[in-house]
Amino acid sequence: MTIAPEVFTKSAAPEFLELEITGRCQLTCPCYAKAGPTEDHGSLTADGWKQIISEAAEIGVKKVQFIGGEPSSHPQFEALMHLALALGLEVQVYSNLYRVKWAHWDLFAHPRVSLATSYYSDIAEEHDRVTGRKGSHGATRANIVQAIDRGIPLQVGIVEVFEGQRTTAARKELLGLGVRAVNTDRVRSIGRGEVHVPSTADLCGRCAKGRAAVMTNGTVTPCVLGRFLPTGNAKDDGLAAVFGGWQWAATAAHIPARTASACPPDDSGDCDPANTEACDPAY
Repeated sequence: MTIAPEVFTKSAAPEFLELEITGRCQLTCPCYAKAGPTEDHGSLTADGWKQIISEAAEIGVKKVQFIGGEPSSHPQFEALMHLALALGLEVQVYSNLYRVKWAHWDLFAHPRVSLATSYYSDIAEEHDRVTGRKGSHGATRANIVQAIDRGIPLQVGIVEVFEGQRTTAARKELLGLGVRAVNTDRVRSIGRGEVHVPSTADLCGRCAKGRAAVMTNGTVTPCVLGRFLPTGNAKDDGLAAVFGGWQWAATAAHIPARTASACPPDDSGDCDPANTEACDPAY
């Protein structure tokens, strides 16, 4: 008997593209990227990133997210942001908000720019335990307040790293400060948080569903958490070729669909869409 090969439907370009422009970060959280103070910016040059951003706009990407590591540590961070905005893209910066250059606040105030950050507890000792840097809680909290006061759209991710962590209290504090979008998640077995060989079961189910990511060497993956699933290289192959290829389609087809359990309840016990595990690269 002849077994017919699997057939995969080619996918259109995703509307949301995560750009991991650096592995450098002042903090040492148990993150998916193993980012830290001793990591570098990767092998992609600034020109390489500019080419990728330009092609992203050409093929229909609507929004890019600069992420790392700490994306603002990249020497061409401002230039890359200006290019994305000039091309009409929406831009989100996923920053630890530990240190923010004063000049960056004006850049973040652009009407097509939003911010995202991570917050681990309402108690400094717990937050700093996760980040590995004393004083990071106070600095990040102060810059969260600064973003809110400036009217900059802000999304905050809370990840439960250890048992007993005050994640519920942290969420209430953020909502009280005026943050409207608070996502919760758990540590997944990826990167520095790895406890077993990562698999598609470690993903939230939204990777490759209208989103994708480009790593610091140009590798294209379903999302930053799906970094163990390479589907091509944006520098070598081009984004259009990757998203039109069978490797991307096959990978997307094998990622389990998201379930209702990925929507944690709010204080009333109902599912709160603003509190979802939305493939949030918050850790």
